[in-house]
Order: sequence, then structure tokens, then C-alpha cells
Amino acid sequence: MASPLILLPGDHVPPEYLPSSNSSAPLRLGPGLRLLSQPPSSAPTSSGHVLSATQAGILTTDPKRNAVSLLSNINRRYVPTVNDLVIAQVHHSSPDYFHCMITPQAPQVVLGQLAFEGATKKTRPMLKQGDLVYARVLSTGLGAGAEVELTCVNPATGRAEPGGLGPLTGGMVFDVSTGMAARLMRASSSSAENQDGVDGLVVLDELGKKLEKVGGFEIAVGRNGKVWVDCANGGESAVKATVAIGRCLNTIDEHNLIPTDQKKLVTRILREMNVEG
Repeated sequence: MASPLILLPGDHVPPEYLPSSNSSAPLRLGPGLRLLSQPPSSAPTSSGHVLSATQAGILTTDPKRNAVSLLSNINRRYVPTVNDLVIAQVHHSSPDYFHCMITPQAPQVVLGQLAFEGATKKTRPMLKQGDLVYARVLSTGLGAGAEVELTCVNPATGRAEPGGLGPLTGGMVFDVSTGMAARLMRASSSSAENQDGVDGLVVLDELGKKLEKVGGFEIAVGRNGKVWVDCANGGESAVKATVAIGRCLNTIDEHNLIPTDQKKLVTRILREMNVEG
């Protein structure tokens, strides 16, 4: 396409911008888009898909995966979407659910007390207020005021999916924009094919190389703009290394640094924090 397409909340995606895939796979919707159940007569499409934006951003497509999503690096408002991975904080519990927060501005969401791999009434996690959970959005309900439900298992198998779903212990949580969270999730799940990394993001690879000698680190990224980092194997350097990672992510998010500057930033911050890499 000649130029990127910028959408505002409520805008429809023109049919010519949708992936032209001959695959039988269904169209995959990423963050920032929803499928209208009743296509308006003013927006017919040859493919039958009528998509509407739920946030402002630049439309991105992936023909190989037959996927489409909105990229908004500066956006910090999160709108729950089914299958999103999120980091939730337990607020309180009831007999059947943990009531959690995913953003300070959004209503609380619910997580079933048995929505963990192998959980029974006797073996379910005993989570308390303030505990963190890495979960997937199971449903967003219908209509205004509907509760969002999370799960830590694949509903089809009853098992936790790869990626460490479940309670998060130790570590620290850092806030980033939802656009940065999406970039981090793509970078952490893909192997960089060139020196520019995935979406121009090389910070995770660079930190991994620098911190390998001090035990490395674990990371969980929530689509709601939360990043959990743990350097439990870092010994005396664990806390400093964790804070250093958070500083790197926040700085890159704020200033949108290019790969070369990301590498320089990692080196500088690790030196300032006196973390031996």
C-alpha cells in the first residue's frame, strides 16, 4: 500500500486494506479491532468481514498469518480482547472467583478459582490481595457492564499453555504503553532474523547477552501494559538487574530508540547500576 492507514475509534477498515489470503484459515484480529456482528449497509466487503477500530492507531497486516491489528505505541488505555495475555493483580476473592485489576481505570475482572491447571477445591492457589497472575482473556461478555473473565488454562485441554500462565511470584512489575507491550510480546516470541530485531526492538536480546553471566532473567509481558521481570538467579545483583531492565524498557518506550541506541542504553544503565554482565 502507498501509505499507512491511521484509524480512530469507530472507524471501519476499508476492505482493500484487509489481507488478501487464499488460506482457509479465519481472519485473525489483533488488539484494537472488533468484528461487527451486523455489517452496516454502508460498509459492504467482498470478504464478508466488517471491522471497526476500538482505539486510535496504525493498521498493520500479516498476510502469512491472515492477521490484522492496530499498532499504537503511545496508547496507554487497554481494551480487553479475547485471547490477550495480561498481568492481573488480585483485589479480593469470593467463593468462586478472584476479582482482579488489569488497569487502574478499568472495572475489575474475574478469574475462576479453579481456572488453573490441575486445580481442585483442595489444591487451588491460595491467592491474596496484591498477588499477581499471568492469565489469558477468556471472554469479554456482551453489552455494557459485562464482566471480563480470565483463565490460566486452555479451555479445550484444561492445561496451562506455554508461556508461564499462573501466579507470578517475586520479581517486579513495570508499566509500559500498550504499543510497547505488543512489541515486546512479538520480540520475546520470535527469533530476530537480523540486527534490527523484531519491530526494531533488540533490547531483550541485548539484555539477555549482558545478563547471562549473572543468571539471566525471566519476563512476562501483559497486553495491558504490564511487564513482570524476575532475576531470581542473580544473587546479590538480582534487585539491581531487575531495576536496570525496567529502566531500559521505560526509556525505550518513552523515547522510541532505534536499535543502535537501545544497545548503548543497555550498556550505560547496567554500568550505572553496577551490574556485572
